[in-house]
Amino acid sequence: MSGDGAGGADPIYLDHNATTPVDPKVLAAMLPYFTDVFGNPSSVEHLHGNRAQTAVTKARVQVAAALGARDNEIVFTGSCTEANNIAILGAARARPERRHLVTTAIEHPAVLEPFRQLAREGFELTILGVDEFGRVSADAVAAALRDDTGLVSVMGANNEVGTIQPIAAIGAVCAARDVLFHTDLAQVMAHRRVDVAAENIHLASISGHKAYGPKGIGALYVRSRSPRARLAQTVYGGGQEKGLRSGTLNVPLIVGMGAALELAAKLGATEAARLRALCAAFVDRIAAAIPDAQFNGHPTERIPGNVSLSIPGIEPLALMHKLNGIASFSASSACATDKVETSHVLLAMFGDTPRARQAFRVSPGRFTTVDDITLFAESLIAEVAALRRFAA
Repeated sequence: MSGDGAGGADPIYLDHNATTPVDPKVLAAMLPYFTDVFGNPSSVEHLHGNRAQTAVTKARVQVAAALGARDNEIVFTGSCTEANNIAILGAARARPERRHLVTTAIEHPAVLEPFRQLAREGFELTILGVDEFGRVSADAVAAALRDDTGLVSVMGANNEVGTIQPIAAIGAVCAARDVLFHTDLAQVMAHRRVDVAAENIHLASISGHKAYGPKGIGALYVRSRSPRARLAQTVYGGGQEKGLRSGTLNVPLIVGMGAALELAAKLGATEAARLRALCAAFVDRIAAAIPDAQFNGHPTERIPGNVSLSIPGIEPLALMHKLNGIASFSASSACATDKVETSHVLLAMFGDTPRARQAFRVSPGRFTTVDDITLFAESLIAEVAALRRFAA
């Protein structure tokens, strides 16, 4: 899946927090549903539809198992972004008397933008700050809650700096105050099983393509047990997925998501340990060669397969350009047509500082080898030295 960056091979892929390649086993599970089993799962009156519905049912069970949920609590969506929108807009509008909402400054835009829409509709929004590690405490959430708070949303882990949030503790605080707790688990599901009951989660959004499944598919967990999470309808049409997400179900992608999450659950602990070791070796090599490098995010409470770092005097986009033939990784700045904007996550952690502006992310994955990360580390060290010589 990765290359050595030489001899015409593809660059090493080190951007798994942005998307993951589809695992070959997942692809094999999907392929028959593009051709042989092509029926509409809503057409249950004939064999073709029944076969498709059987596949969807199996995938629903697989997704539920990865979350410790019931299969009737899983709603398939077109993306994690759509799942976030259905959860946040639906939960707030279902309890309009609860006018107060809480989230954090480091959420993905797929969470922040629905909340901003609700603020335009008259809801009151509290956006919590984070510490220098990009973490929000359960105490901070508890202090923000009011009698009219209806929903709290805190991501499971941050896509840019890798920091894991204390979602079980936050969920417990919310449950004690009859507040629904939603979490975006896009960055979590590739690495561990989740127990929505034990972790006090009422609503959870997940992504297929962040867990070695296909793009264009997501799912939403909607708690059916006490307290039941009630959602107002936000998508209108034929009434599929209990009316929460109308539209013909995308059977091949649903099958792929189910297979991907089942595979991730099986590989979880072993693969997480391998990725942690890979990242630790990378960090040690960079720290030894570039002593002033700054590593971002929590040092221990973080997902495997993520290293965020800032190197004083080095612009990430220049570094990416220099290493383009060697590896693909991500700057923590968003390029627009006429400007570069520093990530809101890094701004929340460090303010408008060089450390925030110079941050970039390296995220190896399931198919990254020791040789891949070693080559990238040595190439990175060499290019940093060259850029510094040029600037001197």
